[in-house]
Amino acid sequence: MRRPLPHLPRRAAALLTAALASLALAAGTATADTPVPAEFGTDYHDPVTAAPPISTPHTTSCHVTVAEAKFKDFTPYTGTYTPPTGCGTPGRWSKVVLRMDGNVKGRQFDRLGYLDIGGVQVFRTSTPEPSQDGIDWSVQKDVTEYEKTLSSAQPVDMLIGNVVDGTYTGVLDVKVTLTFYAPERHRPAPDAPDRVIPLSAGDSVTTGASLTTPRNSERILAEVYATGSGGGCEEFWYTATTPSASYSCQGGDDGPYREVQVSVDGKVAGIASPYPNVWTGGWSPYLWSVIPSPTAFDVRPLTFDLTPFAGLLDDGRAHTVDVSVVGVPAGQTGWSAPTNVLVWQDAHRSVLTGGVTSYRKTAPALSNDFTDGSLRHLATSGGDHLKVSGYLNTSHGRVTTTVDRTLSTAVDHRWTPDENTDDVTGTWTDRQVVATNGRTARTDREYTLDGQSTIDSANRLRVVMSVGDHARSGATRTDDTYRGDATFTLGVAREDRHAVATTSERYRLRAPGTCYDHTLATEQGVLTKDVHGCRVAEQQ
Repeated sequence: MRRPLPHLPRRAAALLTAALASLALAAGTATADTPVPAEFGTDYHDPVTAAPPISTPHTTSCHVTVAEAKFKDFTPYTGTYTPPTGCGTPGRWSKVVLRMDGNVKGRQFDRLGYLDIGGVQVFRTSTPEPSQDGIDWSVQKDVTEYEKTLSSAQPVDMLIGNVVDGTYTGVLDVKVTLTFYAPERHRPAPDAPDRVIPLSAGDSVTTGASLTTPRNSERILAEVYATGSGGGCEEFWYTATTPSASYSCQGGDDGPYREVQVSVDGKVAGIASPYPNVWTGGWSPYLWSVIPSPTAFDVRPLTFDLTPFAGLLDDGRAHTVDVSVVGVPAGQTGWSAPTNVLVWQDAHRSVLTGGVTSYRKTAPALSNDFTDGSLRHLATSGGDHLKVSGYLNTSHGRVTTTVDRTLSTAVDHRWTPDENTDDVTGTWTDRQVVATNGRTARTDREYTLDGQSTIDSANRLRVVMSVGDHARSGATRTDDTYRGDATFTLGVAREDRHAVATTSERYRLRAPGTCYDHTLATEQGVLTKDVHGCRVAEQQ
């Protein structure tokens, strides 16, 4: 990714996303043995995250190497995946965990990458920026939902596009493995889809894709790995302004409003708020030297429930699926949106009939209020709502599904004419209720970003930043909050930057029988705090 002007926000990020079964960690504290230096040196702690580890069963496991490559240009790695033997019947594992290990040394920007297996995008990631002495990092992801794809031999395609020359010397050396766990006795198999249909691959945006689902498809989800990237303004879409506002990253009339839509045969079938990813070179690279921003190393796909349209999609014909990002100016690039369709089939009937019974969708409501002056100000508010119902005649009777999804955006952006002061605060909510024959499942997501950037008379850039990823689904709640404060001198050699930074992350997970609470903190690249614990009040 190309780096923008130093004081402009640029998505940095990370965090290993994880699922936790029943795990409670006792309180404990670990601090670094290394003294905290006055400023960053040539080496610092490897990237770490406060997210919980992926829980795994105590059954026989098998390991398969999927890809092993040194990325120094834009040549993809290609190979062949073969499922393991000795861990149960292929496609019926209790869990499948992907792990990517990497190392890089020297000087390098953050880079975006992906891994496709059988055309299915199973992993999307970004990379850390290295110290001069080099770093190692790793990331894990639960990929059990792709087990049917992984049950047979498949082609592998992986790319982390990179540039290595006389200035940018960091070669990205990575290895990806899959660990398969045999089924557990007395426990049901995971509810993985029966088929995963890729509509696009790599870094593409899904437009005009042809989708033909099995005629007995009972549940249909689309997952879209939507990311603004490429080093341009769409990498910092939440700072884009309207044409009337004088700013270096101008958008269209929608300003910073962005919304990801999935359409079926030209009709909007799903809406979602994109996550404001910040990659590890964004705003200030010293913010993310040890603790990445949430979701940066394991980019989470947006999920769209298309089940109300199953009666239409089960007609045996090809249907057109498009993914678009509302708010992007016409003709402007900068978004990737590879898409998979996940299908659960009726095991006792080969053809299902049904249809859409109600549909309500209006254009997104949007307001941009710009005030000019010595401190320019753009206040943006917007939102959207989609409610659709459909039915299916299945082997276990008529099933009616209603998806009700509501989005809201609030962005407050203030900057001076020279942009030496540049502050943006944003909150995005994405609330969905799915009702199936009277049973409801609600998922609420909230994303927050607050960045304050200043350049003083000595050309010192200071960025104070917080990023939050919050979700609630039933009785399960997760809160992942990052905070950082970094300062360095612009326009000088690396050794003359005199960079300093304090950063922290707290990840909390509460669910029935589960309490997880992990806090990390750093100073000048040294890990100073690593605390696990749950207070009784948090379990109530």
